[in-house]
Amino acid sequence: MKTGYLLDMDGVIYRENHLIPGAADLVNAFVQTSTPFLFLTNNSAPTPGDLVVKLRHLGIPNLGPRHFYTAALNTADFLSETHAACTAYVIGDSGIAAALQERQIANDSIAPDYVVVGEGQIATEKILKGHELIEKGARLVEGRVEAVDVAGGRVRGVTVAGPGGARRIDTPRFVNAAGPFTKAVGRLLGVELPVFCERHCKVAFNDTRRAVPREAPMMIWTDPVRLPWTAEEREELGESDAIRHLLEELPAGVHGRPEGAGESPVVLGIWTYDIEPVEPEFPIVFDPASAEIVIRGLSRMIPALSGYAQRLPRSFVDGGYYTKTEENRFLACPLPVEGAYLLGGLSGYGLMSSNGAADLLADHIAGRALPSYARAFHLDRYQDPAYRSLLPTWGDSGQL
Repeated sequence: MKTGYLLDMDGVIYRENHLIPGAADLVNAFVQTSTPFLFLTNNSAPTPGDLVVKLRHLGIPNLGPRHFYTAALNTADFLSETHAACTAYVIGDSGIAAALQERQIANDSIAPDYVVVGEGQIATEKILKGHELIEKGARLVEGRVEAVDVAGGRVRGVTVAGPGGARRIDTPRFVNAAGPFTKAVGRLLGVELPVFCERHCKVAFNDTRRAVPREAPMMIWTDPVRLPWTAEEREELGESDAIRHLLEELPAGVHGRPEGAGESPVVLGIWTYDIEPVEPEFPIVFDPASAEIVIRGLSRMIPALSGYAQRLPRSFVDGGYYTKTEENRFLACPLPVEGAYLLGGLSGYGLMSSNGAADLLADHIAGRALPSYARAFHLDRYQDPAYRSLLPTWGDSGQL
């Protein structure tokens, strides 16, 4: 029986733009001995040709596109096998678009069968368009972990339900990185996790008044905000228990920036003025007044936006959940069930902390030496009485 090898790339062959020692020798040995091998990556942005060039620059020549299989190719294969001659609206970089074209799946921005989201630089306009197409009937393909098989105190497999039905995947390791469903997935393992969710919305609106210069940077108001209301509006708000709180001081952190290239009129405003914990549900139900409240909040920082108070611009409200621990410090660690791991509670710092959090979790999984700060992000920290005594007086976490 001939043996072949499936190889991950980032963290196995290279880290960032540096080869891991021995990687070039390993690949060269495969080539010299005609040993079959294939690089796999869950990154949909690069094409196989892009990866050939990347590895050539890093010191591994003589590879071809056939040596790489990306998430984009996997998506294209799935769609072409399950729905021949389908069309798709693509949100993502060239890798996903090229893979779909190779499988003769046409890009369709009018009435696609699917909306396909990949990695890369994604403008808000593309997200808005994708959302609009899904509402018109385009399919969003998804899968859901329904059960984790635990026997003898360790993970044995998972059951995933999708459009084609449920299927079991045998595995000795399972990472709970379920974002807002981190707590629910923990319960599949019989583990209660100390996380909760906050609803965070983004308001994209057409700044027809050009109140925000296109060259403006991200702007953040770090003081608490009292919304500007007319005397008549204040009287009306004061008569309703449901909305009277809008007359009070609201949390700091309203921020925004221009969005899109060139002459795009879009401005993106973000403000979590309601920080009550909620149970995650999809589709997310946002406050019907979100757009008005965020724009009024931004007007404290950018007075020219107050011109929209009487007639709001066309707006689109979207967002998600921040999954947080009490002190807003993420968790990257093993769980009490052998073979189960946790990467969660990244809150709004995901973009900044996810790489370091993933590296830390990889050290746990691979059994490598842990950095000195590992315990600070371990679930066991809550068993330390000294640490728990700090929580009631933790103070401001700096969360926007």
